[in-house]
Amino acid sequence: MVVGVAEGRIWGMSSAERLQRIFRRLGLPENDGAADAAGAVLVADARWVFDQALIGALAKHPGVILVDDDGVPAAIHGKGEAMRVALQRLAAGEDLAAVAPDYPRLTALEVGSTYNSELRKKEPPILRRLTKANVGEVEKRLFQGSYKGVTDLVTKYVWPAPARVVTRWCALAGITPNQVTFASFLLVLAAFALFWTGHFGWGLVCAWIMTFLDTVDGKLARVTLTSSKWGNVFDHGIDLVHPPFWWWAWLVGVQASLHPVGAPTLILVVIVAGYVIQRMLEGVFLGLFKVEMHAWRPFDSFFRLITARRNPNLILLTGASLVGRPDVGLVLVAVWTALSLLVHLIQVLQGLITPRGQVTSWLAR
Repeated sequence: MVVGVAEGRIWGMSSAERLQRIFRRLGLPENDGAADAAGAVLVADARWVFDQALIGALAKHPGVILVDDDGVPAAIHGKGEAMRVALQRLAAGEDLAAVAPDYPRLTALEVGSTYNSELRKKEPPILRRLTKANVGEVEKRLFQGSYKGVTDLVTKYVWPAPARVVTRWCALAGITPNQVTFASFLLVLAAFALFWTGHFGWGLVCAWIMTFLDTVDGKLARVTLTSSKWGNVFDHGIDLVHPPFWWWAWLVGVQASLHPVGAPTLILVVIVAGYVIQRMLEGVFLGLFKVEMHAWRPFDSFFRLITARRNPNLILLTGASLVGRPDVGLVLVAVWTALSLLVHLIQVLQGLITPRGQVTSWLAR
């Protein structure tokens, strides 16, 4: 149940609307005070901004009052006579702080977790009072909370600032995450065609814009709470499939240039097979140990910054193209793919010899 009205709007919506989206995604009653499956009622004050994980954690703990850092109640999850009286008082217009029964008062850190396994990051849950004065600050915090903690160096260090600006513009303009993903898909095709025909410069422009939009669509979906199963499949399907086709097209373009590479078949096999096997090893690791390979130890998270995935490979190809040797860039990608594959194999073997139950994310400790 959502109560209260905030002064400002975030990501193009009111705090109440944002809370209602969270409630719908979690399958909780929004405004009628009806009980959930456990016979309890969760009431959240829209004058505060919550992340979805925090509301989800509170929904699992009936008989709790969630308070901010100053001890002011922001939400309550309870059942029985105490909540019946509380709802009556809320209906009469009383403030949440005045109707809260004698439940234990817990902060966001006590209710939620600092570890987000989906985004592979360690970060305090979001609970902020929203005012007109701090809208920008709250939006920045929500955007930061939507970002993966373990990813490549371009996504982690280069894209955040411009991506936040473009994400906000998309949210205010009503552009959906799937529309952004479709635009990135068109750029995938454009880069493929340009690489194939040897127009490496323009192809790299399309490729880098695609990688930027690939950052924007996920963040837009998370901050506006509009992600969907189809959107997730569409986005991740493109991410997973297109890189080998780009490197194949690059090879075709290079072979028609002034500097063709020797042993082109071997280079293509190393790049494509190395990429496929790396992704398979990541899946094997997750299946065996129930933890992402790159979230296991600090080294594994560091190596994710530079491992032979799309963006680090694009750095190699861009640097080589700038000096007029796209062929050298392709050879560097092949060498780095082989070395990265070796590291992935060692990571899996280390996991297998580690005592059972001790392969856990260092971010969750």
